[in-house]
Amino acid sequence: MLEGAAPDVILLDLDLGQESGLDAIPKLLAVSKAKVLVLTGLRDEAVHHSAVLAGARGVVAKEARAETILSAIIKVQDGEFWLDRAATGRLLVEVSRKNAREAASPEQRRISELTVREREIIALAASNAGATAKTIAEKLSISEHTLRNHLTSIYEKLGVANRLELYAFAHQYKLAKPLNAVR
Repeated sequence: MLEGAAPDVILLDLDLGQESGLDAIPKLLAVSKAKVLVLTGLRDEAVHHSAVLAGARGVVAKEARAETILSAIIKVQDGEFWLDRAATGRLLVEVSRKNAREAASPEQRRISELTVREREIIALAASNAGATAKTIAEKLSISEHTLRNHLTSIYEKLGVANRLELYAFAHQYKLAKPLNAVR
């Protein structure tokens, strides 16, 4: 629909069913001059940061008042970013970290791509080597399916194939929690 519509702003939900809205952002920007504004119900700040780093001009919550959503659309259409002050500060820190990654070792670059939640999952999994996925998921208060999704992303980012390799990597690069810190 983009070809015929030529929108100024694309209001994008990150939950696109089978496809991730995060993956869609660069694709949309490659075929359109429209600015992308993410409209989401997700509260995960790491996902919000990823959306902006992928090229979105801002993030607005689905539960925001209609006036707020309209203001966000107008600001983005005018070429501005729609981020709160705290998100702007966190994003600047993330950009500076990203720049620092370029000088780091390949392993450190891979580690720096991990989200806070992914680091938490690695620490818990590496500290509980014999624990089942169900046990780890319960400790994180997430479903096994969600845990598997996170692990798939972690494996890809770190270049490991399974939990055994993740365990070895985590201990080698000190990503495991000390035993007394495990929940």
